[in-house]
Amino acid sequence: MEERNQSRYVKLKKDQLAVRKCIECGQPLPESYAPPADEPWMTGIFGCAEDRESCLTGLFCPCVLFGRNVESLSEETPWTGPCICHAIFVEGGIALATATALFNGMIDPGTSFLIFEGLFFTWWMCGIYTGQVRQNLQKKYHLKNSPCDPCCVHCCMHWCALCQEHREMKGRLSDSVASEMTIVNPPPIQEMKSNDDKEIPEPSSANSNEHTDLEMQAL
Repeated sequence: MEERNQSRYVKLKKDQLAVRKCIECGQPLPESYAPPADEPWMTGIFGCAEDRESCLTGLFCPCVLFGRNVESLSEETPWTGPCICHAIFVEGGIALATATALFNGMIDPGTSFLIFEGLFFTWWMCGIYTGQVRQNLQKKYHLKNSPCDPCCVHCCMHWCALCQEHREMKGRLSDSVASEMTIVNPPPIQEMKSNDDKEIPEPSSANSNEHTDLEMQAL
C-alpha cells in the first residue's frame, strides 16, 4: 500500500529548471554547447579609404549609408525609413547648430544655450539608436567590441563607424555568395549487370560476317 501511495512525479530544483537559451531565437541549448568566440572585424575603424564608394557616401550623405546598412542587416526594413530619421536628427541638427552659430549676435545667448543643449542631447540619443544597429550586427556575425562599446563608437566616431559597418556587411555578403556558387562535380555513374545478362553470349564478329557474306544462287 505504501508503494502505491508514493507519487510518480519527481520534484525538480531551481538549478535544474534553469536552462540556457539562445539570445536571438530563445530556444534551449544543450549542456555541451559552447558559444562561438568573438571574431575580429574585417577592417579597422579608421579604414575608410579601403572602400572609396562607402567613404564618399558616408562623408556627403551619411543618412543614405545608414539606411543601406539597416536594410542589409534586416531585409524586412526598407532603407528609406532609417535614412529619413537620420537626416532629420543628425543632418538637421548640424544645420540648426550651424545656423545658430552664424546668427549668434541676433539670437539671445540663453536661447542659443538651450538650442545647443537640446542638440547635444539629441546627438547622444541618435548615438544610442545607431549603436543598437551596430550591436545587432555584432550579434549576427559574433563580432567583438571594436574599439569600445557600440554606442560610444557612434557617439564619438559616427561617420567612421558607418563606413566600417558597411564594409563589414559587404565583405560578409560577398563571401556567402561565393560559397553558394561553389561547383561540385558529381560522382561517376555506376551500372550494375545481373547474372542473366552474363549468361547470354554476345554475338561474335565472325557469326555476323557469315550472315552478311551469304549469297543466293539460282539452280
